[in-house]
Amino acid sequence: MSDDLSDTVEYDLDLSQVEVNGVKPFLEPVKVRAVFHSFAGSVDLEAHLHYTVTMPCDRCNEETVQEKIVRFSHTLVRELNEEEDDDDYILVPGERLDLDELLTEDVLLEMPSKFLCSPDCRGLCPSCGFNLNLGDCSCEKEQTDSRLEILKKLLQDSSETK
Repeated sequence: MSDDLSDTVEYDLDLSQVEVNGVKPFLEPVKVRAVFHSFAGSVDLEAHLHYTVTMPCDRCNEETVQEKIVRFSHTLVRELNEEEDDDDYILVPGERLDLDELLTEDVLLEMPSKFLCSPDCRGLCPSCGFNLNLGDCSCEKEQTDSRLEILKKLLQDSSETK
């Protein structure tokens, strides 16, 4: 007979008040399914999360919606032995775990550093702000960074003196 005990918890995690880069991206609750396997003084946690992130695209500023299905796993322990690395385990003194806090941290660490509407998003015209995904703007195409104008002038002057 095995000493392995399992328990499953399913619920909705409300992250509607969480802000990322000044935006609240979680318009709907995160669907959580957490499975706990208890054995030999520790608990293995396997969490399956399903959620939608709504953020403006970092290039064109259009609303970007991404559906995520992710899995996280952690080993929970009451105490650590001297030889155990605390990066591999989550210490749960008193056997009280704030599952919401742990999963919120997991979700936030999973967030991409850039939100793009598509990998080939062309962004906005730096002059007029037109969304280049909708076509080309009517701005002058040959534009030089104003800080480089002096170099352009020097190159023109040197070619004229030859």
